[in-house]
Amino acid sequence: MTRELKEVQGIIFKRQKYKEADLLAKIITKEDGIITLVVRGALRPKSQLNAATLNFSYGRYVIYTNGRGLSNLRTYKEVKQYDGLYNDLTKNAYASFILDLIDHAFVEYQPLGKYYELAKFALERINENTDPEMITQIVQMQMLKAYGVEPELRHCLICGKETGIFDYSIKLGGVICSDHFATENSRLHLKPKETAVLRTIDLLPFERLGSIKLSSDTKKATRKAIDRIYRGTIDLNLKTKKFLDELKLFNPSNN
Repeated sequence: MTRELKEVQGIIFKRQKYKEADLLAKIITKEDGIITLVVRGALRPKSQLNAATLNFSYGRYVIYTNGRGLSNLRTYKEVKQYDGLYNDLTKNAYASFILDLIDHAFVEYQPLGKYYELAKFALERINENTDPEMITQIVQMQMLKAYGVEPELRHCLICGKETGIFDYSIKLGGVICSDHFATENSRLHLKPKETAVLRTIDLLPFERLGSIKLSSDTKKATRKAIDRIYRGTIDLNLKTKKFLDELKLFNPSNN
């Protein structure tokens, strides 16, 4: 396949040393998916390419690529940075987990479509001081479909009822109404409001969800429920998730 110069727009989210003065940097883009870039000379003093490929930098990047494997970064245009994410450990941890979650759901160069917009929405809101825990829960619920898990949250899986009191069943893969609580032993025993939150953040377009405010107790309960859904349906073991959980234990105010 012929290599060509191509301009992509995206967000840098992961870096590592490659050769003596080079870096590998991952970029998330809408049309071209996730691409690993070789950034030549980035570790040399005063390298402009280094500054343009810091984590949470975003803009337009000119790359040399054949649509598979490693691509080379040639130059960049109009690059900015989500400074709030880069400089704040807690925001950094949430944003890193979100991008890691998206990264593991797709192969490289697979177009992301709406999931790129979801990533951009999440980073912008966290950078603007919206509750990062709530934004992360929105992303987690909306990312289930990208992993091939499509929980039924519109109506009861057993009888089809759309209104009333609901709970979530991991075994059945969605919600059941209170008429079946006594017979379904795999339900999570969530409070009605907690189930309502899961339904809302899964079913509504994410653009409408950025201002949700919940009590700390409700957020803890929905976080635990989402973690159980992921453990019960998706085989993931992300270092960014482990670090985020440790950060919450170390600093309870982050809960």
